[in-house]
Amino acid sequence: MARFQEAGGKVSWTGLLVLVHFSYLLVGATIFQILEREAESNNRNHFQLEKLNFLANYTCLDGPALEKFVQVILDAWEKGVNPSGNSTNPSNWDFSSSFFFAGTVVTTIGYGNLSPSTVSGQVFCVFYALCGIPLNLVFLNQLGKCLTIHLGRLERGMLSLVPHKQSVEVLAVGLFVASGSLLFLVIPPLLFSYVEDWSYGEGFYYAFITLSTIGFGDYVVGTDPDKHYITVYRSLAGVWIIFALAWLALVLSIGAKLMESAIVLTRPGLRGPPGAAEDGSSGKLEEELGQRA
Repeated sequence: MARFQEAGGKVSWTGLLVLVHFSYLLVGATIFQILEREAESNNRNHFQLEKLNFLANYTCLDGPALEKFVQVILDAWEKGVNPSGNSTNPSNWDFSSSFFFAGTVVTTIGYGNLSPSTVSGQVFCVFYALCGIPLNLVFLNQLGKCLTIHLGRLERGMLSLVPHKQSVEVLAVGLFVASGSLLFLVIPPLLFSYVEDWSYGEGFYYAFITLSTIGFGDYVVGTDPDKHYITVYRSLAGVWIIFALAWLALVLSIGAKLMESAIVLTRPGLRGPPGAAEDGSSGKLEEELGQRA
């Protein structure tokens, strides 16, 4: 196991990561509970009050009949049918929507607002995902390599202008992150907010939740039955997801490396993390420990 050495003791790098990771989860759970629990309770009470008012206004209905109707609505929603509107609503399984769904399967986003309802569709989805998820990972990895090559070319081009390697690396990464953010995280929410009548904040929230593959499903493009979308709208959204995922994966990889470097720099008494064997530091540590034993 990779270890740090500090003040004569041993600190497990893996143990430190486990501690930080679960602490982060505990903090997140606490904050989400504080922010959302009261709102959930208010929404539940409001819904129950609306049901009582509905029964009071329509005395021909009783409680069990209303509950049965609510269950019908829930079943329709779970099967991807929007209960509002009528049977002329756009299909969730036209080619553009099916292409978008296929993209959410192989990228593991899984919004949850739409899923196969037939046994044959469910069986195909399982095997499609088994083959498609590894294929998508290979594809994203290759895209990431291409982006890395372009990033290297940008660095070499800047080195000819500014002969300071570290400064050029910082500038190149900054330009890469800034241009990608503009292309994948700033402009798309503007389009989504215009087409879907969302606020810019809602559009940005949808973009980030999608590209991080969290995919709550509370916001999904192309699902409003009152709107007439262009035929390829959801297909274009699927293409945006694929290429933006490759960019975001590379950015997160760079961020993880920066975090590891920051930990080592802020704790000079610590020997490097698991990757430090490349510069020979971990080998020296093992040699020293062997001599002391």
